[in-house]
Amino acid sequence: MSQRPQALFAMAAEHVPQVFPPEVLARLRASVDIDPALVAGDFTDPRVRDALARTEILVTGWGCPRLDGTVLDAAPRLRAVLHSAGSVKSFATPGIWRRGIAVSSAAAANALPVAEYTLAVILLAGKDVFAARERLRATRASGGWGVIPGIGNHGRRVGVIGASRIGRRVLELLRPFDLRPVLTDPYVDEKEAAALGVPLLPLEELLRTCDIVTVHAPETPETHRMIGRRELALMPDGAVLINTARGALVDHDALVAELRSGRLTAVLDVTDPEPLPADSPLYDLPGAFVTPHLAGSQGNELARLGLAVAEEAERLLAGGELAHAVDPAALEHAA
Repeated sequence: MSQRPQALFAMAAEHVPQVFPPEVLARLRASVDIDPALVAGDFTDPRVRDALARTEILVTGWGCPRLDGTVLDAAPRLRAVLHSAGSVKSFATPGIWRRGIAVSSAAAANALPVAEYTLAVILLAGKDVFAARERLRATRASGGWGVIPGIGNHGRRVGVIGASRIGRRVLELLRPFDLRPVLTDPYVDEKEAAALGVPLLPLEELLRTCDIVTVHAPETPETHRMIGRRELALMPDGAVLINTARGALVDHDALVAELRSGRLTAVLDVTDPEPLPADSPLYDLPGAFVTPHLAGSQGNELARLGLAVAEEAERLLAGGELAHAVDPAALEHAA
């Protein structure tokens, strides 16, 4: 009889081979007994209900159905939920923690490509690449080599909104460059900011004094439309706003007005709504650079999420603690 604990995939079935390619799946199956052909996209399926009764570890992902009391009652042996994506808010319920079930998330792994995208955009924005491209497209002519005043990344001030996993990783990636990052976050104090190596500022001061502002706060009732007309007006002429967090953190009507004036530039990987309607002015405004929510894990980066789950399963099998356990008390202020 197998010594490996019984596990079950719970996600949209198409994500299993994307997140768990052969080499990652093999590593996971060395720790748990899991069938990639049986995927719980619906917990009412009789085959799934039968498997739930034996399941000790649930490997969840995008499209996981809600783990309510009925589902948990059908899984009396369940002791861990290993999530192969970021937030667990869409499916996790308080009953999971009341029953002492451990929950882990691959949010830290998913933060890496978002931070890399952000770093790339910051460096390009500092060289005025987005506006320069639009000017070149419009004129179809180059003025030749010459010094362009006002651009460059030497000493440019970058404001990071939110010391989330992604925000912290962005700060790490900025360290080798001659940029001057600052941070705002209501849940970070001066001591923690010093440990991160950045000054801590109120949001208003950060907006007034930074050339580039990048948003990494979670979407909560407190952060809804946190960047509105008043906040955008604080930003200096020529400043760049980057949003890879959630579209609802920025008032798009107010942003469109600023972009139409030509005063600001925005790089948006997330929008509100998402996707944008076909008639959105953000598609055409020269100051808007919009990408289709691709900063997070894509393509070969998805395997990193599966690997994070396989590593957590190995820790469980060895009797160790989860490296990326989800703290239910922190969910209210997390993505």
